[in-house]
Amino acid sequence: MKKFSFLAAVLAILIASCVPKRQLDDMEAKYNAEKSKRESLAMQNVELQKKYNELQAWVDENKTRMQALQRDTGIQGRSLRQLTVNYDQLNKTYRELLDLQDQIKKGSDAEAKRYLKELERTSEELQEKEDKLGLIQKELEDKERSLNELSQELTARETKVRELQSIIDKKDSAVNALKRRISEALLGFEDKGLTVTMKDGKVYVSLENELLFRSGSYAVGDQGKQALKQLAGVLKENMDINIMVEGHTDTDKYAGSGNLKDNWDLSVIRATQIVKILEGYKVDPIRLTAAGRGEFLPLDSADTPAAKQKNRRTEVILTPKLGELYNLLQN
Repeated sequence: MKKFSFLAAVLAILIASCVPKRQLDDMEAKYNAEKSKRESLAMQNVELQKKYNELQAWVDENKTRMQALQRDTGIQGRSLRQLTVNYDQLNKTYRELLDLQDQIKKGSDAEAKRYLKELERTSEELQEKEDKLGLIQKELEDKERSLNELSQELTARETKVRELQSIIDKKDSAVNALKRRISEALLGFEDKGLTVTMKDGKVYVSLENELLFRSGSYAVGDQGKQALKQLAGVLKENMDINIMVEGHTDTDKYAGSGNLKDNWDLSVIRATQIVKILEGYKVDPIRLTAAGRGEFLPLDSADTPAAKQKNRRTEVILTPKLGELYNLLQN
């Protein structure tokens, strides 16, 4: 419905100004493409954050596993040393029994049988200890190998997490720097209905409609054009930023004349006018998207003149491109 209203408004305007239908089709195609691109970037941003959280959780879990494996390896090592001591003691006893073998042969048959039986028992016990020692030693080697493999993988994952965090920090730093430059460039308009804020990794340049338009109009005044010109100067120097222009109205019914039917039409055509002005100031149109919100995303829901004035605004939303982050998570 929103799209239909927007197209109807644009069509009416173009008919009124004798603009060919081909230009209307081009504008509709460009709007749909930019809308699809914006939705795709939003989905990529959510997916990237999800993958980053999963990767960090995996690293924390495997750190815990590695610590448990290290403790287990220490216990196995102590068992191995104790078994080695027992083995040495049994081996010593075995040698002593072998030394007595000649003496046993010289004694009575009963005494010889007793010593031989003791020798056999000791030999069997010694073999059992040797077998157990071999199993524990093999298990210890397997665990040490597993520990080394886990440690290497954990190191690789931590490196990837650091790289990811470094890119995120770089993006945040760039956005902060962009906000600072825009605030400096538009300093003279802050007491005339313009604010610059940062939220969710994006920079929001909010311009009250009194700075840009007369009531019910979508023609930008000279003061608004001057603000947009200074904003365009900063945007042209930051090519890795996507630009969304959103028009907003208050809840009062649209009372203007002409082909605009309601607040939806008014918010969309105002956003489109801002986009055209930025394009005229040499901002790459590939980076620009125009959208209208009507009265459905207010800053203040109170039914007062002050709240309505705050809600009548145009927002220029600046979003860093996330291709570098997305490519890192795919590797």
